[in-house]
Amino acid sequence: MKPLVLILCTGNSCRSHLAEGSLRAAAGDLIEVASAGSKPAGYVHPKSIEVMKEIGIDISGHHSKHLEEFLNRPVDTVITVCGNADQACPIFPGQLYRFHWGFDDPAHATGSEEEVLNEFRRVRDQIKLVFEAYATGLKRGTTLKTNVETPATV
Repeated sequence: MKPLVLILCTGNSCRSHLAEGSLRAAAGDLIEVASAGSKPAGYVHPKSIEVMKEIGIDISGHHSKHLEEFLNRPVDTVITVCGNADQACPIFPGQLYRFHWGFDDPAHATGSEEEVLNEFRRVRDQIKLVFEAYATGLKRGTTLKTNVETPATV
């Protein structure tokens, strides 16, 4: 069984799906990647799907899930991408690592259609950079230790 990396945010509509798509594309079949939320919105934001499609990553099949769906599964690594999810995050069975890498929520962007899309692109690019670096570390057999909030053993 491949190790499961679970990416959490509050609504599981934007950032966690951007991260899930980016990590899955970067890590290939090395790991299983999923995302969930502490208070799922019930949808994946259409602009998240749009900006990922621009870089060749299809997340149109993703759906919003509650983190409780993963409480009975062994989760190797939990990565939170917003502060609220970090605070609401339980310890999962088998969890070895927990990281918190916070990103701005593009769903709160205001302005013209193009300005909002540019905010989604900016956040997508930041997430992609971080999760590609994480995938590179996994491929090299190392774990990115930057901003480790809580080891699962504590």
